[in-house]
Amino acid sequence: MSRHPSTKWAQRSDKVYLTIELPDAKDVKLNLKPDGHFNFSAKGSDDMQYELDLELFDAVNVEESKAAVAPRTICYLVKKAEGNWWPRLLKKEGKPPVFLKVDWDKWQDEDDEDAGFGGDFGDMDFSKLNMGGGDDDDDDIEEDDDDDDVVDSANKEDEDDEAEGSKGEEAPAAAVGDAKP
Repeated sequence: MSRHPSTKWAQRSDKVYLTIELPDAKDVKLNLKPDGHFNFSAKGSDDMQYELDLELFDAVNVEESKAAVAPRTICYLVKKAEGNWWPRLLKKEGKPPVFLKVDWDKWQDEDDEDAGFGGDFGDMDFSKLNMGGGDDDDDDIEEDDDDDDVVDSANKEDEDDEAEGSKGEEAPAAAVGDAKP
């Protein structure tokens, strides 16, 4: 009996990314047909047989699709026959199989692609966003001595209490840890 490897997917208007997570895969066989039928089989490091048989949502361009087998994953870049967004990966409607998950690292919304957000931020100049942190002028930076001020104010209160206590009244002793700013 064969198992299904954990598989992630993401899409753009013209392609689909399939990432099959199977470390140390042996005897990898990939088959993609123009109608969108995708087959995968391999042996895992545990010598178990792993298989996938997916019917993709729409037709694909087999000649322009590419596969890469890495030590931990098998990546397949599937070129769509038509450059449009698919509502889901599989032709079959309903809940997808449990081994199939969205690849959020590669995911991009349709609106983001139209706006040109490719994930690499292109030629975006972050210095114009006024987010701070871009000023290299150290003259305006003050050291943070707030912790010392808390201890100093607690010690001052202790001194004031001791001074009042010498007038004949007994003041409760304040611990440094009880001081509040």
